[in-house]
Order: sequence, then structure tokens, then C-alpha cells
Amino acid sequence: MEKVEGIVSEIVFTNEGNGYTIAHVSTDDDDIVVVGCMPTISVGESIEATGKWTNHKKYGLQFQADSFVPVKPATLEGVYLYLASGMIGGIKEKMANRIVEKFGLDTLDIIQNDPERLLEVDGIGRKTVKKIVKSFEDDKELRNIIVELSPYGITPTYCLRIYKTYKEKSLEVISQNPYRLAGDIRGIGFKKADKIAEKIGIPKDSRDRVSQGILFVLDSALNDGNTCLPKNILTDESKNLLEVDNDVIGECMYELILASKLQIEKINGVEYVYLMKYFLAENGVCSKIAKLTQFEFTDLNLDIDEEIRSVEQSEDIKLADNQREAVRECVENGLVIVTGGPGTGKTTTINSIIKIFEKNDKEVMLTAPTGRAAKRMSETTGKEAKTIHRLLEMGMSTEDNLVFFKNEDEPIKADVIIVDEVSMVDIMLMYNLLKAVSLGTRLILVGDSDQLPSVGAGNVLKDMIDSQVVTTVRLTEIFRQAQESMIVVNAHRINSGKPLYLNSKDKDFFFIQKNAQTDILNEIIGLVGERLPKFYGFDKLKDIQILSPMRKGEAGVNNLNAELQKYLNPKDRLKQEEAFGSRVFRVGDKVMQIKNNYSKTWENEDETESGDGVYNGDIGYVYHIDKSDKKLYVIFDSERIVEYEFSELDEIEHSFCTTIHKSQGSEFPAVVIPITWAPPMLLSRNLLYTAVTRAKNLVVLVGEVRFLEYMIKNNRVNDRYSELAYKLNKFKREGIMV
Repeated sequence: MEKVEGIVSEIVFTNEGNGYTIAHVSTDDDDIVVVGCMPTISVGESIEATGKWTNHKKYGLQFQADSFVPVKPATLEGVYLYLASGMIGGIKEKMANRIVEKFGLDTLDIIQNDPERLLEVDGIGRKTVKKIVKSFEDDKELRNIIVELSPYGITPTYCLRIYKTYKEKSLEVISQNPYRLAGDIRGIGFKKADKIAEKIGIPKDSRDRVSQGILFVLDSALNDGNTCLPKNILTDESKNLLEVDNDVIGECMYELILASKLQIEKINGVEYVYLMKYFLAENGVCSKIAKLTQFEFTDLNLDIDEEIRSVEQSEDIKLADNQREAVRECVENGLVIVTGGPGTGKTTTINSIIKIFEKNDKEVMLTAPTGRAAKRMSETTGKEAKTIHRLLEMGMSTEDNLVFFKNEDEPIKADVIIVDEVSMVDIMLMYNLLKAVSLGTRLILVGDSDQLPSVGAGNVLKDMIDSQVVTTVRLTEIFRQAQESMIVVNAHRINSGKPLYLNSKDKDFFFIQKNAQTDILNEIIGLVGERLPKFYGFDKLKDIQILSPMRKGEAGVNNLNAELQKYLNPKDRLKQEEAFGSRVFRVGDKVMQIKNNYSKTWENEDETESGDGVYNGDIGYVYHIDKSDKKLYVIFDSERIVEYEFSELDEIEHSFCTTIHKSQGSEFPAVVIPITWAPPMLLSRNLLYTAVTRAKNLVVLVGEVRFLEYMIKNNRVNDRYSELAYKLNKFKREGIMV
């Protein structure tokens, strides 16, 4: 690593969101260009930067700074330039000149240690002093964090994130428990936090370190969909991470159990370790399902056959036998699962159930896990459908924790609750939903068990079906109209492991053979940018969605988004844009929220409606960028406008192309899927099935036949550690209330 030192003479560019800065710096020998994350530097400031020299192909020689520290200005000119830069609130050029004339090289010491003396300068009153001190202190705190953490390999980018999270308590938090960074700061994992802990003297076998490491391993397991881990696997992974003896891990695990942070449960001779809240959630789901299946519902005294005939006559439909069975079970039982693939009549079945209950004066509520799924449910039923979070009246506590105001003490007031897209519901959301369902309310769960499981921990729908505790009706008959769609036919052939029907004339399912990833990329650009809109009349942004199994590679999500932006929403002097890291957000861009933000507020365009919550997977469009206020606005679902500070832009990403996992619960008029090499776990049958079933009118596959055939044959499902099915089976065998 090399070092340069000099005075910042000009700041060419600064990204407020991530701190990336391009600056001209005057050294003793020359004027140089320094680039990197330097969020606090200002004109006139002396800095020492550590990094390396690079030769940019367009801009020439630059110094790429990995870290920097401020150096006290050594000249009156340096002090003046620093004050006049606008970095310190309350000081402009004329005022900066008067301050420097009065205090000279002692200026910065006086601002920091004896700010009352600023009153000696003409034109400065107490309000201005207060403003100067606050601005200087705010800047100083971030500077201190950068200075303190740079030796630990924490870059200024992450220092900025740390400061935004903890503010003035940043250094206190880090010195007391650096492992909090792993959980609170996106991009800082346990190993970076551990490096800080090591340098501030925390020993490897420290109880705090080992305990945090165990919790980190379990947190990582949640990201893979597991609600728990076998104790031996947790011990081995913790040992590999922490490099301590098993005895120390066992002792700390026991202490975490005593502190009610962990729970161990022995199942079939194997000890499983849970984070406490997931233990409570899994057992709570099992207990409530047991109660709902045991509860004796009041007989509605309906002639089911007559009710079905009445619906068939009024709607001019004919229900299949298993649809009639589903309607009957939903009327007669308190908890029912209705599952089936595309074209098997789930929507018709739901609508028939709704009409029968409402005809008999029963209040029916509809809900789904995401905004898009709820919107589609509303469109297909003609009734309002809410997200589960909204149905449960989500809110935030005074400690900024997520809470639901509908629960066992304040249950949902409804006779029937119908939940769609249940395959997307994880164990925590199901737990909170079931807590708010009172005994006597019928709960109907609808979903496709062959789709990918939830992004969150658990495998709730599959576990409930496999347990055979919950009454389940499978819709299997593909209706004649649906049989005309190759999307439907091929989806079922994928599930059966059979070869697909490709490129049938006048149909809706096509395969284009391309071998090289570059050719796949160019073909997709041509399809989306010109041919599909021209031939089918699709809106190239709103109607066509590219779904890729992976993020990396030329045909991966990251590169496809970068290339598609050039063609679908090119740079235009009339369109505002904002850089954030390596990405540029532009008005008109298609974007996706990539993490749940329950406190983020939204309102519609005429400000007559508002609400809280933007969720992982929500798709919208950049609506407006306000450079002066440093804000970007996204419109979701054609109505919800959400405001983002530039510093919050890590919550969204471009979604011209998105991963198949992120598309769950969505439906698009047309779907284009690159079929190319990827790790075997991403070339699976249920991944392909999920992607194909996202399309309503058209599917186009672009790539190699050999990888398509591999996906259809690869029925490997990544098993999750989830004991819900076992616990429900135990209840069934032994009649034990969990």
C-alpha cells in the first residue's frame, strides 16, 4: 500500500449515498486525482490517503484510496479553504475570512474546544455558534469513526453505514460489542466484526465472542431456510468459524440456553438447536394447527350439493370433482389446504367458496403474503385482498421492532379467512397469522406446493401437507381451456420430469437455441427491446419480465440489468439520474425493493391514501429524483409512492431482470428465461417450474437444450431443517397438544 498527503483543492464529484468521491489534491510535488469513499472530505482540508495508483483508461493516472485520515491544516490558506468549503454549517466565504483573520492557525482548535470565542468575530451570534458547533461535531464523529476503524480493515464506505446506524454512539457500541456490526450493518459479516474484536483485545475463547459466533451460525442457517440446526452440525460449524474447542462451544451454548436465547429439542434421538423466537414460532404454529383441526365448528346447515349447483348455474361453470370436494371440505372443516398447479381451477374454486359463504351471511377476508399477490387476488375475485402484514395491522414499537396489533388478544374479526400463495409464507409470518385467527374462524390456505419454498425460514406449506394432519385437497384436473396453453401443459410436464413441447405454431411457449452467453444476452435484448413488443403489443417495461436462475455471468441478473437499462431506459438529458456505487438510477427505471422495510411510509399520487411498509420483492418504477433534497421516489403497483433518501438506495436494485426466487407470488404477461450453465442447485426442476408459472400469456426460453433437459431431470430439492411436519405427526399419532 502507498500513501499520499496533501490539501484538497477541488471536489469534482461526491455521491451522497455511498460517499464515493473524486477529488483534486495538491501535494508537495504535484496536483493529483484521488478517488474512493471519502464522505467527509472538503475543499481546503489536509488528508493522508492510503491505497494504490491506477491508470484509468479514460481519465488517466489516479490514486485509488482504500482509506484516509484527516490531517490538521498546516497553513492559513488550508484553514480558510476548509471553512469556506460549506462543510461546516453557518460559515460562508466572507465569514470564513473573518474567522481566520481573527484566530489564524488556532481556528479549528477554538471551534472544537472553545467555541464561545467565536462570538468575538463580527457577525457571529449565539445561534450561529450553535450551528457551527453542531455541524463541526457531526462531521467530527464520522471522522473519528473512520480514523478508529480504518486500521481494522473497515473501509470508509462501511464507516459511513456504521455512523448512519449508531450515530454518536458508534464508537461506544463497537468498543462494547463489535459483533453487533455483523447483525446490524449490511455487508459486515462476523469475520470483519471478529477482526475488530481481535484488535481491541477480545481473546478467541471470550464468552462474548463464542456466544456471538454460535448465534451468527444459526442466523446464517435461517438465511438458508432452516428453522434450526442439529447440535452436532452447529457445533462443527461454530468450531470452524471460531477455532475454539468443543467444550467452550458447549459451555457457551448452555449459557445461551439459560439466557433464553437458544432452545434445544430432542427429536428422534437428534438434538436440534433453535434461536428462541423460532422455537416458539414452530411450536406455536403446531399448537394452533392442532387446536383448529380439533375445534368443532358450528354446522352451517347447508345443502352443499345445492349450493354448488346454484353457483355453477349463476356463474355458468361446471366444477370438477376435486373442486367440488374442495368446496365441501372448506364448508365443513375449520382448516383446509387447497393446492394445485396452473390450469387446475384454484381461482374458480376460491370464487365458488366465497360466493357460498357470502350467500349465507358469512364475512370473508382475503389475504396474500405480498402486495403483488394480494393485488392479483383482488383482480381475480373482485373483492379486496390485503397483504398479511396489513391484515394483521403491522406497526412499529417504540424500540423500532415490528409488532402486529392483531393477535390472540385482538383477533381478526371474520368468519372465513382465505390465504393465497401460501408457499411463500415462512414460519414467523404463519405464526403471527395463526395467533390472530380465533377458534371458530375458518382458515383456507391456497397455494402450489411444487413451487419454491419461502425465502424466509421454514417449509410451512409442504410440512403441513406432508404431516397429513391438515385436510388437504389437491386439484389435479387441467381444464380444457387451460390445455390449450403450452405454458400450463409444459408446467405440468416439468413437474412430471417429461420433455417439453417447444415452438408449436400459434402457441405461447418457445425455445430459442443459443449457446454462448453473449449470444443469449444479445437475443434477450432483441426480444425485449423490439420483437416481443412489436409482435405481441407488449409494453417492454411493464409486461415483459426476464427471470434468471443466477446473479453472475453475462446472462445473470447483474449484467442483464446493466445492459437492459441501456436499451430500455437509455440516458437522456431530460431524465434525472443518481449514481449509487456501480449503479445509476434513472427516472423510468424498473426497480425492486430487496428487503422488508416495515417503517417505510407510502402515499398515493393525490395524497388521499397512505400506509406503512415496503416489502422484499415489490416491483416499481423510479418516479422522480430530487437532486436538491437528495431524494428518489419510486411508484409501486401504479399507486404507492415511496420516498428514499439517497443514502437508502441500497434497499432497491434494478429489476429489468430479477432472480426466479424474487419472482415468487408475481405474475407477468410475458416471461423470458436464460437457460445456461449455473451451479446444479440453481438448475433444478422446481426453479424452472416456478419461473414458467410466473407467465400469463407467453414464455420464451433462450439458451441450450442440454441445460433445459438437466433442469427437468434435476428433482433435487434442498432439504431444510424444519421440524413442523414431525411435530404435527406426533400430535396426530399421540393426540398431544403441543
